[in-house]
Amino acid sequence: MELTKYSIGVGDRFAHQAKAQLLAIIKAEDAGVLITPVWNKSFREHQIIKSRPGETRREVDSAVKSLKWKHPYFVDADHVGFKTIDHFINSCDFYTLDVADFIGKKTDDQKIKSFVYKNRSFCGTLDIPGLTEKVEINETMIFKAAEKFLFAVEEAGKVYRHLLEKKGNNNFVVEISMDETDDPQTPIELLFILSAIAYEEIPVQTIAPKFSGRFNKGVDYVGDVAKFSKEFEEDVAIIKYAVEKFHLPKNLKLSVHSGSDKFSIYKSINTTIKKYDAGVHLKTAGTTWLEELIGLASCEGEGLQIAKEIYRIAYDRYDELCGPYKTVIDIDKKKLPDPKQVDIWSGEKYASTLRHNKSNKEYNLNFRQLLHVGYKVASEMGDRYLNALDKYEDIIAKNVIENLYDRHIKKIYF
Repeated sequence: MELTKYSIGVGDRFAHQAKAQLLAIIKAEDAGVLITPVWNKSFREHQIIKSRPGETRREVDSAVKSLKWKHPYFVDADHVGFKTIDHFINSCDFYTLDVADFIGKKTDDQKIKSFVYKNRSFCGTLDIPGLTEKVEINETMIFKAAEKFLFAVEEAGKVYRHLLEKKGNNNFVVEISMDETDDPQTPIELLFILSAIAYEEIPVQTIAPKFSGRFNKGVDYVGDVAKFSKEFEEDVAIIKYAVEKFHLPKNLKLSVHSGSDKFSIYKSINTTIKKYDAGVHLKTAGTTWLEELIGLASCEGEGLQIAKEIYRIAYDRYDELCGPYKTVIDIDKKKLPDPKQVDIWSGEKYASTLRHNKSNKEYNLNFRQLLHVGYKVASEMGDRYLNALDKYEDIIAKNVIENLYDRHIKKIYF
């Protein structure tokens, strides 16, 4: 199984929007750009909603059949490790192996020594196309990279071999994720991470490094855009170099996690992938759930009441809902509207406050982030929420398609 050059991770919290999401992908194909859809949902999300991977698979397969999609598509076990992988064996064919927790843990000295020996040919001056300056490599740099990352890559190797035993060769796609950690990896660290992946014989097709800046859920990038642009371009250059040096899969590409709504960096991503004729995987998730809320609010009546109730409960349960996401949200509680105020809002006011449109003075990124992590409240509504999704399907789908195609796909891939 191989990813095409361009792919996009589309989350669907409640397994109701696969058809709308695929319609956005088809719209891109009709405009001349083929993008592989990858429906991602993590173990954490399944636990919160009390759903199962099989539900996602059924929704996706149904959408693909209904819309007669003839190209590849995947269902992603997002951010999994050895403890959680088996929950996804029967339903998924894309596995994001998250090894961020193992970064900094040291493997045994002999393995480190062997790794340094295997990579000693890189010592000296490296002139890598795409890097603005030549790089001086010495054994100490390789040793430090091995100390920091080798154990994490070995962990990915263990999980990959477990998958290989369970699913067989060439029956799934592997992504390796290192983004949920404190410090960004340098381009040279990425080079030796890829070296370690090659020695573990993991046929990785996408890799998600940690970039500088904050990638908060559902809102724009926070950081130095120029610095990100330089990092992204250097990482693309390193991947092209490493593919040849280490005989990694030729379609290996960068994956940008928490990539939805990072509008300020989309131009530099687009420019770089065009410059290097490179692929990219953009992983989005909760954006679709927010479009469901926007659609419900826009419908006024029952839909708006549900949207208001979800906010009121989320506001009261702030600590519980935000706790699991504290490293990827940044909410100023003083700027959250009082639920009593929200209770008298019109549907247009609610939607404008939630929709990510910086040019609209109503937009409130704090309101948006709280609702982004508040999907547990909707799940506890059970059939009441799901029936509302069915009742207002057309309006919600319009919002989902517009968000995915106009705000994401067109800005990244065209």
